[in-house]
Amino acid sequence: MAQNIIKKTPLSSLGYDFISGDYLPEGENEYYLRNLQINNGIHYRRLNAYEIEVLVRNRNTSDDWNNILVSDAFNPELVKNCKFFGLVRIGKLEPYCVGFSDLRLPVGLYNSTIISCDFGDNVVIDNVNYLSHYIIGNDVIISNINEMINTNHSKFGNGIVKKGEKEEVRIWLELCNENTGRKIMPFNGMLAGDAYIWSKFKDDQILQEKLKEFTENKFPSNRGYYGKVGDRSVIKNSKIIKDVWFGSDCYVKGANKLKNLTINSGEKGRTQIGEGVELVNGIIGYGCRIFYGSKAVRFIMSDNSQLKYGARLINSFLGDNATISCCEVLNSLIFPAHEQHHNNSFLCAAMVMGQSNIAAGATIGSNHNSRAADGEIIAGRGFWPGLCVSLKHNSKFASFTIVAKSDYQTELNIQLPFSLVSNDLSKDQLVVMPAYWFMYNMYALERNAWKYQDRDKRTDIIQHLDYHYLAPDTVIEMQKGMQLLALFTGRAYWRSQQKKVADQEAIETGLKLLKANADVVKGLEVLADGFENSKRKVVIKKAYEAFHQYEDMIFLYGMEAFMNYLQAQIEINQTTLQSAFNKLADVGEWMNIGGQLIPVLHFENFRKEIYSGKISSWDHVHDFYLQESNNYEQLKQSHALSCLLEITNVSQEQIEQHTVQTWLNRTLSIYERLTKSIYESRAKDYVSSFRKMTYDSNAEMNAVLGKLQDNSFILQQNELLAKTKANIQSIMDKL
Repeated sequence: MAQNIIKKTPLSSLGYDFISGDYLPEGENEYYLRNLQINNGIHYRRLNAYEIEVLVRNRNTSDDWNNILVSDAFNPELVKNCKFFGLVRIGKLEPYCVGFSDLRLPVGLYNSTIISCDFGDNVVIDNVNYLSHYIIGNDVIISNINEMINTNHSKFGNGIVKKGEKEEVRIWLELCNENTGRKIMPFNGMLAGDAYIWSKFKDDQILQEKLKEFTENKFPSNRGYYGKVGDRSVIKNSKIIKDVWFGSDCYVKGANKLKNLTINSGEKGRTQIGEGVELVNGIIGYGCRIFYGSKAVRFIMSDNSQLKYGARLINSFLGDNATISCCEVLNSLIFPAHEQHHNNSFLCAAMVMGQSNIAAGATIGSNHNSRAADGEIIAGRGFWPGLCVSLKHNSKFASFTIVAKSDYQTELNIQLPFSLVSNDLSKDQLVVMPAYWFMYNMYALERNAWKYQDRDKRTDIIQHLDYHYLAPDTVIEMQKGMQLLALFTGRAYWRSQQKKVADQEAIETGLKLLKANADVVKGLEVLADGFENSKRKVVIKKAYEAFHQYEDMIFLYGMEAFMNYLQAQIEINQTTLQSAFNKLADVGEWMNIGGQLIPVLHFENFRKEIYSGKISSWDHVHDFYLQESNNYEQLKQSHALSCLLEITNVSQEQIEQHTVQTWLNRTLSIYERLTKSIYESRAKDYVSSFRKMTYDSNAEMNAVLGKLQDNSFILQQNELLAKTKANIQSIMDKL
């Protein structure tokens, strides 16, 4: 029977030989990296005879008092009942009582076993059963810890190997797919864009090798780095802490296990970790919150993200400003601004591209009815599966798809953005209503755009995130959606005539019908191809209305850019109007790279620069993101103006004052309709008898919900409409 291996070494070795001779550079001792790490500016000296006498009287022991170094402001009376082994350096200790939250403790070292550690000024080390190989900052409080250990091969959650280690010990994140085929090496500072590029382009072997090289070059492979606890951090009532790098101002209370982690904390955001938490092999960003029994293994949490109420995050990347509460997430790449709050929600083997909300009972990426654990789900930004949705690998969803409650037993490929997808069991057919959000849920759509922007607490913004529902990615999807609606409508018409035509003729027919024949279109059964892996019907509802909603929103996207240009002009004439469209950049398709929208053409040039070595580190990659972020608004405006010409079928030379007047009147009409829709979609909660039936009176309803007329978001939208009207009028006055 296998037995535990208990190694016995001389007591005199405890606290020494942290780096074995095989891994020590010539001429260096075991403290060479430790001495490089410590930068607190404290001048340490040896103890004097009086200080040793006081320490001994206070029941302290040391294997060698000559290896206890202290600052000139050291007070031996504040060190009691401690065991010291190896080289220990202690900063200033003054007779203060320090407090954080409701905890108040005296400065000093008490009732602890301390092995080869450095301490800054005025620390509190109280009842730490085993503290080994850490560098502790100033004003740190560490109390009631079972063991806090750092090994000579600590990697702090980064996907690297140290000298002498086998490749098998490297930590990988197995994102997007359970078969490990999209695995990446995590590193401190990794952004959602990095994770996307690395996991997506697995067929590009040159790129893959370069990204691995960037990561390995980012961190030294030397053994012997110490763990760190940054200034003013508080760690209390926790059990096992091993190989963890704590930033400044971090707060840990009641954690069960923290192992192989980097916990970023400081001016960019203070990170907190609470009761019952277990975290292993991960990177935690600035300003994160992890509470109430949450578990995470092989993970990255980006800045200002949260795990709460027993959430499980395994082999996954969680983007900035995201929250996972109660539920389980496995093998997933999640872009920023993700919400998932329910204990029976499950997300597995998925790439969710931001601004998403996963409802209770949702099973996203379940393989309960597939043959192997190798499927994937790709969901565009704004993905919103409803209660008890179950989806099958492989499935893909256009931006802002909302999926109604049902068990979807076959693969889906929903190519129309802003759609409501539902399963009509009575007729055994899939139903897709494009542009549903614009017609029936503008309140939520507009409010979410405001909410995600308002909640973006990042201070170091490398990747610009566009939270608006009208952006290059969604507009391109709507343009393609209009072509699909034309194709499906044309096919439906010719099918009603018992005639089959080529796709191009069907598109031409569909466009004519959708533009001018609402009654004919509404009388057709419009069916989609390629949306579901089944032989049953996929019915497109309200194709005519959706086509015109797409058209209006693309037009509005272009007009917002055009109006911004016109407002900046002192006077407007024919030349001014046409010059807005000079030098429009034809960048083609766009990509969502970790939440940041970047032209595909720019990305391909970036990839070539990686091949050539011009981009040779992750810092250079992040410089590319930052450059694209700085250029985004200009590129977006150029794209929007191009879309305006295309959707209106007007050339630059044809733009005249009356053309612009017509456009402005149409813009105002759309804004008024959208503002009215925002109000009406919220007002339903106040007028529906089923919504009101839990209240005995309107007064009770208003007390619970607040008065509709006092709704701050609706009031804000009314103010925006008034401002838009004024802006349009000011432009009209210049024409």
